[in-house]
Amino acid sequence: MTPARHPTAATLAPVPHHAPLAAGTSAPGTWAYEGYDPATERLREALCTLGNGRFATRGALPECTADDVHYPGTYVAGCYDRLTSEVAGRQVENEDMVNLPNWLPLRFRPAGGDWLTPDTTTVLEHHLTLHLDGGTLTRHTRYALDEQRILDVRQQRLVSMADPHLAALRTEFTCEGVALDLEVEAALDGGVTNAGVARYRELDGRHLTHIHTGTAATAPGTAWLRCRTRGSDVRIGMAARVTADAPVTVRHAHPRALHTARLRLEPGRTARVDKTVALHTSRDPAIGDPRHAAVERAGAAPGFEQLREDHRAAWERLWRRARLEVPGEPGQILRLHLFHVLQTLSPHTADLDVGVPARGLHGEAYRGHVFWDELFVLPYLNLHLPEVSRALLGYRHRRLEPARAAARALGRRGAMYPWQSGSDGREETQRLHLNPRSGRWLPDHSHLQRHVGSAIAHNVWQYCEASGDTEFLHTAGAEMLLEIARFWADSATWDPALRRHRILGVMGPDEYHDAYPGADRPGLDDNAYTNVTAAWVLTRTLDLLGSLPEPRRRELTEDLELTDEELRRWEEVSRTLRIPFHEGVISQFEGYGDLDELDWEAYRARYGDIRRLDRILEAEGDSVNHYRASKQADVLMLGHLLPPHELAALFARLGHRFDDDLWRRTVDHYLARTSHGSTLSGLVHGWVLARCRRTEAWDHVQEALLSDVADVQGGTTGEGIHLGAMAGTLDLVQRGLPGLETREGALWLDPVPLPRLSSYGFTVRHDGHWGVRLRLEHRCVEIEVPPSEEAPLDIHLAGRAFRVRPGEVRRLELPD
Repeated sequence: MTPARHPTAATLAPVPHHAPLAAGTSAPGTWAYEGYDPATERLREALCTLGNGRFATRGALPECTADDVHYPGTYVAGCYDRLTSEVAGRQVENEDMVNLPNWLPLRFRPAGGDWLTPDTTTVLEHHLTLHLDGGTLTRHTRYALDEQRILDVRQQRLVSMADPHLAALRTEFTCEGVALDLEVEAALDGGVTNAGVARYRELDGRHLTHIHTGTAATAPGTAWLRCRTRGSDVRIGMAARVTADAPVTVRHAHPRALHTARLRLEPGRTARVDKTVALHTSRDPAIGDPRHAAVERAGAAPGFEQLREDHRAAWERLWRRARLEVPGEPGQILRLHLFHVLQTLSPHTADLDVGVPARGLHGEAYRGHVFWDELFVLPYLNLHLPEVSRALLGYRHRRLEPARAAARALGRRGAMYPWQSGSDGREETQRLHLNPRSGRWLPDHSHLQRHVGSAIAHNVWQYCEASGDTEFLHTAGAEMLLEIARFWADSATWDPALRRHRILGVMGPDEYHDAYPGADRPGLDDNAYTNVTAAWVLTRTLDLLGSLPEPRRRELTEDLELTDEELRRWEEVSRTLRIPFHEGVISQFEGYGDLDELDWEAYRARYGDIRRLDRILEAEGDSVNHYRASKQADVLMLGHLLPPHELAALFARLGHRFDDDLWRRTVDHYLARTSHGSTLSGLVHGWVLARCRRTEAWDHVQEALLSDVADVQGGTTGEGIHLGAMAGTLDLVQRGLPGLETREGALWLDPVPLPRLSSYGFTVRHDGHWGVRLRLEHRCVEIEVPPSEEAPLDIHLAGRAFRVRPGEVRRLELPD
């Protein structure tokens, strides 16, 4: 069999981020695989997922069932269920994004023979192509049945972007050689579980109950399936209409609803089977019963050609809003990343109460939870789909009260958002996690990553700056900012010896370090990233409070019982939070400089891939807490989150000088001590190095680009794509390299040329202007503002101010 056209982790060993990008051979606008390869099937299924922002289905072959090779899965945004399992002698409660009934199954066999799959039948050819422009997945397989007959199978699949409750599958069969009678069976399968992640398999994954199937009375050829989740009681309705070039029969075999047909295949003549599926849940607005709604929608759905035409038109409109122009293979990968971001968070998402699932709607890793990944996702959406950004921030605002309750449980005021969130905003972080290397279940303290609150506050501020949505800033946004600021002020402890406020007992973004060596309790003191971002939140919130219209300011201070004394404390804490230093660099946390140095070369020689150094050391009976070793960017995240001028001002407010020399030393220190155990690590390091060590930046940008397509983390992509890393690479092109900021109602640009990514273009939506086009090439910025009745767009570049009128194109030279 021929290999996939795109790189795999094996081709990049041992250190993928130092390898050059392999040349892609897919046609523009496609992502293709050739040959059947069971070892990479899970990866292909994740990267060939189709979705519409409301639900998504993995790119599994319809004739294959879930096993060690294949994993079909369908996930609805925001559909969670909570179950209790016994793990290591303890009762453990976990909430999961639910794997819904499988609408995809369509299997086939010679009459009276065995069902055909690529694992049991000789495959002569196999092609899988994801068509990014039109949002469809095509498949072509030739099965050798015997010496006289070959079965040619072609399929097209879509999850409708035009109608977010519909999906469709067209299958065409052609026989070569002797005529063939082919039995075809299409199904809605309710007998599925959550079993897509091996390390979760000791947990209860049986989320569906009360599974019933039937035939629609009003549409005899339409079968339906209904069920509900066991804990959350979300009702699910699914209906399928199947048409074929032969009579179709409906029957039921619990827990499946079946359509069957017998096709007579004459040599060289093609027979077709079309399957149209509708999906509703009780979380949908404006419906009564999900089963009834699904039956009605499936019955009223147009034929496959019209569904495909409407779907492609919807994708064409979406691509115009998110235009991206990057040449070569980086551009191909970036377009794939954009495709998956838009499938997970589309305009349809704006109607839903959902957050940003860290692994998309593409698999069950992280149990579908919402982390801080929106910090990497919203900056891109703000300038293309601000209505989606606002909806995602609305998810956080609706969970403000649980965040307040979490803070009260710690004896603090304000709002403490959870590190992992799901349906209702409580902390969903597991208290135990499995180290696959040692086989041991270990305590998980990552709920101590309180910095998620700062990320939410930053997202609120960035969204409002980019969109000009003062209504949101003055209402829901202000409420979140005030309560997050209150939590940070109340979490700060005064140290009279240091004459500084300190934040104790937390974890930083690094995630390797969760305690001091030999400590009997988890948590670290004065994590630099946490303290600096807390100071940022306090400063920004005080600025906001001072700028609010007096009536609204009075409403908020009365409602939240804010006093002048409390606000004075915020001001004091914002200026006195401690930032630790060691050896002339910013310390990741207090005491970091006292840790041992790790023999990195020895570990690389012994293990090769040491991205998950924490698991390696634990399996050896050691702990990463003993060493100056980071999983991913921690201190350096500050350079990703805040532009240089803002970071310098914030350090000055805290009584420290922040200059280029300090930052270069700090970057050098941590770059040599980071294992890049997260897909976000290469992204952040590439972003930071583009500003201070440009020649090395490309290696890390490349790591970010390859993180999912090459599965550099060694098997994780098959469990779900890394949405933050994908969106972050888009934002690198949109904001990082051009130095794009949205503030004071203007676009500010400070481009840095990266030799391997020096020519690119994109469109943004800003200040009432839709489709503003920016093109950077050969030390020149071209800005085109589409015709409208809006005021001219203000641009700041290299200390100069320009105005570009609607309908005008300006070319601005970059300084040397």
